[in-house]
Order: sequence, then C-alpha cells, then structure tokens
Amino acid sequence: MHTVVVLALDGVLAFDLSTPVEVFGRARLPGGRAPYRVRVCAPTDEVDAGVFSMRVPWGVDALAEADTIILPGLADPTAPIPKDILDALRAAAGGGTRIASICVGAFTLATAGLLDGLRATTHWAAAKELSRLYPNIDVDADVLFVDNGQILTSAGAAAGLDLCLHMIRRDHGSAVAADAARVAVMPLERDGGQAQYIVHEQPGANGVSLEPLLRWMEENAHRELTLDYIATRAMMSTRTLNRRFREQTGTTPLQWLHRCRIRQAQYLLETTGHSVERIAIQVGFGSQTTFRDRFKRLVGTSPQAYRRAFRGSPAR
Repeated sequence: MHTVVVLALDGVLAFDLSTPVEVFGRARLPGGRAPYRVRVCAPTDEVDAGVFSMRVPWGVDALAEADTIILPGLADPTAPIPKDILDALRAAAGGGTRIASICVGAFTLATAGLLDGLRATTHWAAAKELSRLYPNIDVDADVLFVDNGQILTSAGAAAGLDLCLHMIRRDHGSAVAADAARVAVMPLERDGGQAQYIVHEQPGANGVSLEPLLRWMEENAHRELTLDYIATRAMMSTRTLNRRFREQTGTTPLQWLHRCRIRQAQYLLETTGHSVERIAIQVGFGSQTTFRDRFKRLVGTSPQAYRRAFRGSPAR
C-alpha cells in the first residue's frame, strides 16, 4: 500500500493539513480497497496549529517510510525549519520519494534546496517573497500546481485539492480520481495551468496615486477605452501615463484594463448563465475571438472550461 505522510510543524495551516488527509484517506479502488495509508508526523508529540493544538502519533522517522510526503503551509512560511527535518526531506528526495507542497509549504521545500532549478508555484500573495528569497527557483504565480515528476507544488489552499486529485489520477487513473472528487464534492481536476486568480497590483507610493483613475477604469471597462482617452481623463500625456502605470502597478494601462475586463468576465461566468458571446460584449471586448484568446492567455483555460470548474448553482 502506498504510504502518504503529511508533515505537521508548529504553525501548520489546518486547511493545508487536512486536505491530503481527507483526499488520500477517502480514495478507494474499484471494489472498495483503500490505495493509500495516510499518516501525520511531527517532530514533537503535540503540534500548535494556531486555533487549536493536536496530538500526532508518528515521529519524523515516518518520513523515511513514505512513498509520498506532503508539506502543508505554515502560518509563517519563513520560520526556521529544524535541521533534522531538512535532512530527512533531502534523504527522502535522494531515495526517490515523491514530495509535494501545498500553498506556502513551497517555502519548506525551497529551504531544503529541493526546488533549485525547478519551476514551482505557491500562493500568489507569497510568490514574490519566494522568488526573492530563492532566486534559483522559477516561480510561476499564475498556475494552480506544477508537476515536476518527483517534486510537486500547489498554489493556495484550494489548489491543494487539485494537486491531490492530480496525484491520485497519476497513480490510479481517472476513474479512481473521479470517485475521490465526488467524495470531496468538487470538479475532478481543474487544469494545473489554470490561473490562480486575476489580481491587480495595488498602486504604489511613487508620484500621484493612480487609484482614482483605476477606479474609473474599472467602472468604465465595458466602454471602448483607448490609451489617448485614458490619458486625457487622467490629464496626462500618454508617455507620462505609461510611466506612472509602470511605477505604480508594474504594467501598462491597456494591460491593466484587459485584466480588469477578464476579472469581470470571471465573475459573470461564475454567477450568470449568459453566453460567452454576451459576456465578451458586456465586459468590453468588441471581438469574441479576442476575448477568448485574451481569457486563455491570462487565466490559462477557456471561458467554457472556467465556467464548468467554478460555476456554482445555476443562475436564476
């Protein structure tokens, strides 16, 4: 039986910890046999999980017996990791053990040196810090998970579900993964390349704040807004506008506008039954083809696939 060991350190995020325990623990092969043995291990008998503490039955020696090790995130992802833990992770990796991180658990992998030279992801809000601290890692903040074969990383907590289902699918095929997804009441698998979330950088402190202009652009994103028109509204030259945008948002006015439109389209895909064609017009794309291409480029999946993955109850 395949042994999955989840490492619990002080400050462990409870959601990250429970995700692999539940998903792997409830997986079943045809006939009802469990394909995984799940264990939670820790360097101490009791672990501080923030709002509660818990007793853990297995010590870190369980890492040596694992076929898969899962590293949940920590409340402080930059907290020092005990040397014996790092040594155990390195030894496991050297022996071919599969190791996966959930959310900011990528920092633990990075501290052990197991992400050097690899593409990896983490929660979008922590991606810049991961990249800053570990420049040898190719940090991709725009995906749900990254599978490098032996080493895997996932984005924010919910993406940990996608990663666990992906590993079950790799191990036992789509039927077993689909059954596990039904138990978890979630889609079988969102594409790993799908964007975590379309976010706007907040305007920085350099120069006059663009916040009023950004708010106006968001409210008028459905209109045909050219660079000249936006510059006139801001009472700036296009050159100055582009410079201010670069300084304060890290992007250009039109790129920011496209992201704003796509974010509005995501909301409509999630909450309405409007056709993709209608949504394209509603959010300000004159061409359906342009909308689909831009959506795929920014979100990593098609509007139809996004709706299937994120649509709640049918719109009324």
